[in-house]
Amino acid sequence: MSKKTVKIIKIDVDKCNGCRACEMICSAFHASPKYSSNNPQRSRVRVIRDPLNDVYLPVYAGEYTPSECKGRDKYVIDGKEYDECSFCRASCPSRDLFKEPDSGLPLKCDMCEDEEEPLCVTWCLAKALTYEEREEEREEEPQLGEIETGLEALVNRHGLQKVMDTVARLSKKG
Repeated sequence: MSKKTVKIIKIDVDKCNGCRACEMICSAFHASPKYSSNNPQRSRVRVIRDPLNDVYLPVYAGEYTPSECKGRDKYVIDGKEYDECSFCRASCPSRDLFKEPDSGLPLKCDMCEDEEEPLCVTWCLAKALTYEEREEEREEEPQLGEIETGLEALVNRHGLQKVMDTVARLSKKG
């Protein structure tokens, strides 16, 4: 067992006003080059909105899951019914949420890597998002790297043979 720093973004739903500043700064930070454009589909945080009932819920991208979930529970908030997918953080085959718009690769919140705190927290004027770090004891598990995760997503979407053919073709060009 070892100690690991766990970084989390806490969400206070009662404070969120649906301004979407978190989405905008996240998409700008993840543009290439940084801050060169603003495409909300690149954002690792999305605000689930129901403005008529004054309900706004920031949801940030979690782990990729290669298959659809089995649960289809319904939640009622202030009289409006939501399905379980509305609040799910996973990128999965059943929806386009949290997928890179150009490649279709899954997106995951990276806590803005080298920044002091995630920019969505910094730019949240309503203070609905707060950043916390804490030490936890955990067993170390081997994790897939970014390349492996991306390749796995491509294989799941297009099939192993097509990915291998594409890599072979690209390696001949290089």
